[in-house]
Amino acid sequence: MIRLERPPVSEELAESLQRATDGVRAVPRKEQAAKARTLWKARAQLRQSIGARLREFAPGRERCMYCGDNQGTDIDHFSPVALTPLLAFAWRNHLLACSVCNSHHKRDQFPRDSRGKPLLLDPTVDDPFEHLALSLTLGRYRALTERGEVTEQVCGLNRDILTRGRQQARTTLGLLFGRWDTAERAADTDTMDLVVRTVREQPFADVVQAMLRYSTRPGAQEIFSDQPDLLAVLLRPDLRARLTTR
Repeated sequence: MIRLERPPVSEELAESLQRATDGVRAVPRKEQAAKARTLWKARAQLRQSIGARLREFAPGRERCMYCGDNQGTDIDHFSPVALTPLLAFAWRNHLLACSVCNSHHKRDQFPRDSRGKPLLLDPTVDDPFEHLALSLTLGRYRALTERGEVTEQVCGLNRDILTRGRQQARTTLGLLFGRWDTAERAADTDTMDLVVRTVREQPFADVVQAMLRYSTRPGAQEIFSDQPDLLAVLLRPDLRARLTTR
């Protein structure tokens, strides 16, 4: 999971979302969840427009905003319709998720703290790296905060297929960055551009972002002790500028 910048929607889409919300608000409160679900199922074109906008800023090649591995196929309501039906058509409440994260892990779970604030991380609002530390060796997340722990558990971020995928991603990225370094020394800008495009479209965008962040922190030499040349490449300002999300 990485921090994502949510863009605004078009005026036309915003108006359509507001009309749908007004339709939910028009019924008694106890009927709003059912009304929201009915309208959501009926507004296929509206769902398509929301999904298209979400895919534009999803990590990698339209990857899930939770696990970063699978293709994002579902529109997830960050705050579930059952709890907050008036947010069913709120742009700020929509995330792109894969069917595994959406239907088998997160589902309608939405833990809140004693003040009623969400414990789940919203990647368009929160910086996940402030709450979760990623081991580049193990491909596993370690919670730094209560919100990080809850998010890891609810979204299943440490399931085996993801940890193995992140380990493989680090290996692949090491090879790609080595190729970028060779191209940079040869002033081969076409290959440099190709590598950057390839890296940006890889699944597990959290791995490359972790590599970039950890390379500038105390202990970086220990983290990359097995690949000192890689650390040098990760510190190149021109490469960082093209890959760092924040």
